[in-house]
Amino acid sequence: MPTYIVLLGPPGAGKGTQAKVLAEKFGLPHISSGDIFRENIKNNTELGKLAQTYIHQGELVPDDLTIEMIRDRFSRPDCDNGAILDGFPRTPAQADALCKMLKGFNGKVDLVPFISAPQNVLIKRLAGRWTCRAMGGHVYHDKFNPPKQVGFCDIDGSELYQRDDDKAETVTHRIEVYLKQTTPLIDYYKERGVLVQINGFAPIEEVSKQLLSALGKPVEGK
Repeated sequence: MPTYIVLLGPPGAGKGTQAKVLAEKFGLPHISSGDIFRENIKNNTELGKLAQTYIHQGELVPDDLTIEMIRDRFSRPDCDNGAILDGFPRTPAQADALCKMLKGFNGKVDLVPFISAPQNVLIKRLAGRWTCRAMGGHVYHDKFNPPKQVGFCDIDGSELYQRDDDKAETVTHRIEVYLKQTTPLIDYYKERGVLVQINGFAPIEEVSKQLLSALGKPVEGK
């Protein structure tokens, strides 16, 4: 049977980093709902055209349309053994829709790791990020990855700037909105016995060990 993992975690919890670790260890594709939207819109698919009409009007893309995009993605050969979902579902209603859809692939949500960390830690990780203006968009951080020369990219010498999304007040709002929206979903998966709490405050390697242990994957060195 295919393995389907739903990764949950507020901005700054390290979800993207850990998704890459899991994708490599399990040989499963990491599927982000945002990437699916962008891909369909870029390729001008029928689903992408529909999604674009909602986005242009400042509206949320309806659940049924999002599910159709995910269904289309899951139908590709690289998803034969399952996938790691990131960014979807966000609500219990979406989780129900995902459950029904997965039955068509003879699968179900096997595990939902919720990577969490104290809010002040999340803010510290996210606020203070600076992005290179060049095409590569190299990212730096005041504390965790500072450039050699303040204000300039080490790689191409381009000016660094701070996106609105990376400012402390915006970051705080994003985290609060995420936690408020996701609490019902956390309860949803907890009631179904598939939620596992992961301490995202720990070092990256330790978080990876927690995840692999929860998923029954042998940890190297043990």
